[in-house]
Amino acid sequence: MKKRKVIPAGVWMLVSGAALFLFAACGTKKNTPLSRQWQAFTTRYNVFHNGKEHYREQLDGMEDKYEDDYTRRLFTHPAEARNNPKSPQPSGDFKRTIEKMQKSIQLHSITKKPTKRGASAKEKEFRSRTEFNPFLHNAWLLMAESQYLNGDFTGAAATFSYISKNFTWLPEVVTQARIYEALSYAALDWVYEAENALHTVKEKDLTSNNLRLLYSRAKGDILMRGGDYRAALPWLENAARMSSGTQKNRLWFLSGQLHTQIGARDSAYVAFTNAAKGNSIPYRAKFNARIRRSEVYTGKNIEKEVKSLKNMTRFARNKDYADQIWYAIGNLYLAQGDSLQAARSYAEAVKLSTRQGIDKALAQIALGNIYFAEGRYDKAQPCFAEGIPQLSEDYPNYKVLKHRSDVLDELALYSGNVQLQDSLLILSRLSPEEQMKVAKRLAQELIDKERREQEEQDLQQREAQAQNNEANAQQNIKKNDRPAAAMPNSGDRSWYFYNTMTKAQGKTEFQRKWGARKLEDDWRRRNKSSFAIADEDPSTNNAVPDAAKPEELPAETNDKGGSDAKGNDSKNDPHKPEYYLAQIPQTDEERANSMTIVREGLYNMGVILKDKLEDFPKARVEFNRLNTRFPDNEYRLEAYYNLYIMAVREGDKVEAEKWRSLILKDFADSPYGNAMANPNYFENLRQMNQIQEDIYSRAYANYLANSNDSVHILTRKMEADYPLSKLLPKFVFIDALSYLSEKNNDKFKERLSTLLERWPDTEMTPMAASIMKGLKSGKKPNSEGGNSRGMIWSLALSNDSTATGADSPAKFDSDPNKPHYLVLAFPADSVNVNSLIYEMARFNFSSFLIKDFDMEPMNFGEVGLLIIKSFPNLREVENYRTVMNRNSVKLPEGIVPVMISKDNFELLLREGRSFDEYFRFKMDQSPLPE
Repeated sequence: MKKRKVIPAGVWMLVSGAALFLFAACGTKKNTPLSRQWQAFTTRYNVFHNGKEHYREQLDGMEDKYEDDYTRRLFTHPAEARNNPKSPQPSGDFKRTIEKMQKSIQLHSITKKPTKRGASAKEKEFRSRTEFNPFLHNAWLLMAESQYLNGDFTGAAATFSYISKNFTWLPEVVTQARIYEALSYAALDWVYEAENALHTVKEKDLTSNNLRLLYSRAKGDILMRGGDYRAALPWLENAARMSSGTQKNRLWFLSGQLHTQIGARDSAYVAFTNAAKGNSIPYRAKFNARIRRSEVYTGKNIEKEVKSLKNMTRFARNKDYADQIWYAIGNLYLAQGDSLQAARSYAEAVKLSTRQGIDKALAQIALGNIYFAEGRYDKAQPCFAEGIPQLSEDYPNYKVLKHRSDVLDELALYSGNVQLQDSLLILSRLSPEEQMKVAKRLAQELIDKERREQEEQDLQQREAQAQNNEANAQQNIKKNDRPAAAMPNSGDRSWYFYNTMTKAQGKTEFQRKWGARKLEDDWRRRNKSSFAIADEDPSTNNAVPDAAKPEELPAETNDKGGSDAKGNDSKNDPHKPEYYLAQIPQTDEERANSMTIVREGLYNMGVILKDKLEDFPKARVEFNRLNTRFPDNEYRLEAYYNLYIMAVREGDKVEAEKWRSLILKDFADSPYGNAMANPNYFENLRQMNQIQEDIYSRAYANYLANSNDSVHILTRKMEADYPLSKLLPKFVFIDALSYLSEKNNDKFKERLSTLLERWPDTEMTPMAASIMKGLKSGKKPNSEGGNSRGMIWSLALSNDSTATGADSPAKFDSDPNKPHYLVLAFPADSVNVNSLIYEMARFNFSSFLIKDFDMEPMNFGEVGLLIIKSFPNLREVENYRTVMNRNSVKLPEGIVPVMISKDNFELLLREGRSFDEYFRFKMDQSPLPE
């Protein structure tokens, strides 16, 4: 057995001592050549190495796996998407790298000054440094880059700024830090700060390919964000040429987008071609570059390009991209001015879309724009209505598209009416045999459509069953199995709204009589507020309003599956020809009714296009259609005036004078004619806005000063000089109120009636109508104490000097020892009750640790209430108010706190009308239009 050598204890002590000496000599508290090299060595091959490997892994995954949104302008790097939560977010988490670099800096930073060895400039420069570990700048840079890639752009900018100021002896490090600082500001869209940061970098500082790549990318990004696309393109293309992998394709695609935006389609074609190159890039990136290249094709013969795109639809892997392919085909046709083929292609894109996402939405909006340009607003509306919700709010021209969609919701009603009634009128002129032929075709088309939908649905169900196990397949069948539309069932005795055939019958009959209508109160009236005037005369209460004659109302249906009085089901079944024949007007009266709907539709389309979209050319088309087809239509005066206003707005004096002359000739006695008789009307119209504001300010000031004669004079002046002013209803309203203090109730009612008759759709109308109802119900207006600034009604006062009722005072109990409430009264239309509840709950929780207060919201017309309960007596309510004041609780403007006993509150609640008036009196809410 071989004996082991025993190392003497003295040797061990010598080795240990040497190790301790070496450690002490190389620690961060020493600043010697040996300690600096040792700390650099341990930094590089210990913590920094692990952090760098993690950084590379995360960065490769971020750049290669990021799914760019090709419907919007791309980012120069996926990390920039972290500043926009609505964009697809990149993968990659660099927190571990940041932690490793922070640990490196903490453990290996050498800040102690070295021993002074001389007074040379080189020695002074060396001793002026703030960091002496010759490798640690790499840890700082990697930490800052990780912050940038993690989306902490402000933190990254601060770190890069620190690096550029504290490593001045390393010019390449400083240059890299300044470029990244500019990129960080650019990612935040701080263009001015980014420009300042990059301005310090000179061309001579770009000493490596990596610095030149970073600089080109930063310069191009800043110019692009500043809107100078032409200047940005050379820099971005240079960055693309110097990049590799998916980042190279991303920058080429971005360059193609910018070339497209400035109209350089040939250059865009080249850029998209470059974006599609490479074997290692994802197919999705290649496909989108190929599609966008087709869209910017500039050749005169597009058939070859269209054929190439159509061939792409044959490949199974392109099934989910069919909407993009057909959308690109549509764009090619549209660029050639072939809107018919473009519309067909967009429709095909919508039909074949499987993802139901933004690509389908873009095709729908493009199709909707074509229909809108053609005046087919009924077809454009569903395209916009379904497509707009798929767009994000920062999508280009989103607000314009959203506004058009909102207006189309209303415009489509009238457009659909015109299209339908015109079609029915054409059919009414055909022979019975021809009408039957058309009706059979329509019925068969519906049957075929439902059959195709059912077959497609069955196919989808079979595919779902093949992809899932038996249990999931059975579940999907139950959820998705929707049978074809049921045939009429005369035995269906379900409630009306559950009976689809009965609903269809009612809808068809209604539209036949009235056309499509908005869902609103008093839908049969042109003047929605005329009820306020009619209600003054009890004899008119039961009259059928406006042209709604009993014989014109839709016939009532029974509950037997939608059969009519004769038991004829076929007229109510859209699968039968009789259904369509029943809608064709046969008598002169029915044809006249159809033409009335057409006239109403044409006029309203013109008004909506003029006022809500300010699309004067299209509005002019509708007004001219109306006047050409129906020379003596009931809207002729309003149509002339609208045409006149559009000509004035466009500065076309000749056209404006044409319509002014027609109004003076045919409608001289109308308010329009009286106004236009003034030879200076054109100039007065230009100055009207400023002048009417000044006059109203004077009239309102005179009203508050009880100078009623001045109010009457100024109102008459406005009626004579500016009878079409939008402020005139306000003049008439305060003019009417001024007659109250003069105790001239007849004139008061007369002026309110004038307001309701002439201006049925202004902000003053509901208030005036409410006052007229109050007069009819027997309320007495208050004519004491000057012109009204609050309630206009005479209110009975109780023994606590509070208004309670119009007819008799409420008998209030003034016992302070009974339970009380604190009621916060406020205008219901201007205070958010949920926010108020939240604020009061927060106050209660922070101020009263033991007590708990119940809160109950109520609403009475214009008055909203928040009742705070659980006060045993009045003293507790007063204490609650004191705490509120001490804590400076800021209630929203318009809220009035009212202390009232529980019994008195319930008394008011039982009285109803007195309840409402009591709190309105407390609020002292002025109804005057300031």
